[in-house]
Amino acid sequence: MVRNIMDCRHQPHYRVVATVLIGLWCLSSSAEGWSLDATQPISGERREAISLADAAIRALQNNLDITISRYAKEGRLADIVVEQAKFDPTVSVNGRYNRTVDPLNQPLFGGTGPNLNQITIFDQRHHSLAIDATKNLLTGGMLDVRYNPVRNNYNQEVAQGFLFNPEWAGGLTFTLTQPLLKNAGIALNKTFIKVAQNNADVEQHVFRDRVMTVIATVEQTYWELVFTIENLTVAQAALKAAEELLASNRAKAKAGVMSTVDVLQAEAAVASRVEQILVAEKAIRDQEDQLRRLLNPGEAALRKDMRLTPLDAPVTALEPISLEAAIDTAIDLRPEIVQAKKHVESGELNTQFARNQLLPTLSFQGTMGLTGIGSDFGSSFNRNFSGDFYNYGAGLLFSYPIGNRSAISTYNKRRLEARSAEAALASVRHEIIVGIREAVRRVQTDFKRIETTQSARILAEKQLKTEQERLKVGLSTTRFVLDFQRDLATAQGNELRAIIDYNKSLSNFSRHKATTLDRYHLELS
Repeated sequence: MVRNIMDCRHQPHYRVVATVLIGLWCLSSSAEGWSLDATQPISGERREAISLADAAIRALQNNLDITISRYAKEGRLADIVVEQAKFDPTVSVNGRYNRTVDPLNQPLFGGTGPNLNQITIFDQRHHSLAIDATKNLLTGGMLDVRYNPVRNNYNQEVAQGFLFNPEWAGGLTFTLTQPLLKNAGIALNKTFIKVAQNNADVEQHVFRDRVMTVIATVEQTYWELVFTIENLTVAQAALKAAEELLASNRAKAKAGVMSTVDVLQAEAAVASRVEQILVAEKAIRDQEDQLRRLLNPGEAALRKDMRLTPLDAPVTALEPISLEAAIDTAIDLRPEIVQAKKHVESGELNTQFARNQLLPTLSFQGTMGLTGIGSDFGSSFNRNFSGDFYNYGAGLLFSYPIGNRSAISTYNKRRLEARSAEAALASVRHEIIVGIREAVRRVQTDFKRIETTQSARILAEKQLKTEQERLKVGLSTTRFVLDFQRDLATAQGNELRAIIDYNKSLSNFSRHKATTLDRYHLELS
C-alpha cells in the first residue's frame, strides 16, 4: 500500500506542509495575481478546497488500479512460498489390518510336524503401521525415513514351533537418493525460488510505476483545473473592459459626440465575451469532474454537485536542471530498468537450469536399516534400536534419453529468451535517455514561453492603454480599442497557458526521473 510518512492530512499546519511537499509554490510573480478564486459561489453550492498533495494522496487511497496491482504483488509473494514449500518435509501414516486363511498342503518349517495327514488351516492375522517422512533436499536429493512396526498372529495348529506368537517386528529404514549430474547442486535447485523472488520484485516495481502514474495524472489534471479557473478570470476581465467601453460609448452617443455604430460594436463585443465566459465556466465544471473522478470518491459522492477550489498556485521560477544527473537518476530509479534487469537475471537462471537438464541422470542411492522382533511391542522396539540386527546397501542409477531432443529444444528456447531480455534492457535504457532529454527540453522551452508571453502581455497592456487614451481625444475608434482588448485577453491567456504548461512539464520531468514519490514524501510498503 501507499503510506504517507508525514501523514500531512492529520497535521494542524497541513496547508503549510503540503506547500513544502510540492515545492515553493509561493514564488509566483505578484504581477500575475493568482487568486485561485475566480468563480463566485452560488447560494447553497457546496465547495471543497483541495491542495495538490491531498489530491494525490486521496487518489492513491481510492484508486482501483492501485488496488488491483497490490493484489497482483501479493500474489507474486505467495509464489515464493509455493517454491520454498517444495522443500518442506512430508509425513505419511499408513495403518493396515489383513487376515488370510489359507489351506496348508505341505509341512511348515517350525510350525507343523514333518508330515501332514490332511489339509491344515494356516490362519494369519497381520497388523501393520507405516510411518514415513520424506524431504526434498536443496542439493537435489531426497531423504526418506520409514518406521514400520508389525504384529503377526498365527493359529496354534501351525505355530507350535514359533518362538513368539503373536510376534512383534519392527523396521527402521533410511534411504538417501542424491543426483550427481542432472538436478544436482544447491544453486540449481534454488533456481525457481530465485525466479519467483525476481517476479515479486518486478511486480513491486510495476506497482510503484502505477502509483507514480496515478500521481502524475492527478498533477496534470489539477493544473488544468487551475488553468480553467484563471482562464475564466481572464474572460471576466475582458467582459468588464468591454462593458466599461459600452457604458462610455452610450454616454458619448447620448451626448451626441459618438455614433451609434460605436455603441453597436461595443454591444457585440460584450455579447461575444459573455459567450466566452459561458464556455470557460463549462470548462471548469468539466475539469472538476475529471479531477473528482481521479479521486474516486464513490458513486454516491460523485452524483453530488461539489465544486473544487485548488489551494496551490503554480511555480513560475526556473528550477535548476542537470541533464546528466537527471539521466543517471532515471537509470537508477525507473521501475522499467529494475524490471528489465530482473528479467535478464531470471533469463540467466532459466538458461543455467536448462543447460543442466542436458546432462544424463546419474544418482547415488544408499539405504540403511535396523530390525527387531519380540513377544510384545516393547521388546521389539528395544531390539530394533539395539543395533544387533541391521542391513545396508548402496548403488548407482544411470539413465539418458536417446536424442534428448526435449531438453535441447528447451535449452535453445531459454537462451533466446535470455538474449531477448538483454536486448529489452538496452532498449529501455535508450528509451529512458531519449525521454529524459525530451522532458528537459520541454521544461526549458515552457519556461522561456513564460518569459516571452509575459513580455507580450505587458506590451498588449501598454498598447491598449495607449489606444484608450487616443480614443478619449478622438484619435482612435471603438473597433481599434476592442481589438486591443481582445489582443490583451489573448496575451493573458497565452501567458497563463505557458505557466500551466511549465508546471505540467515539471510534473512530467519528475515522472521521467521516477522521483514523483519523493516530492510528496511517500513510500511503498
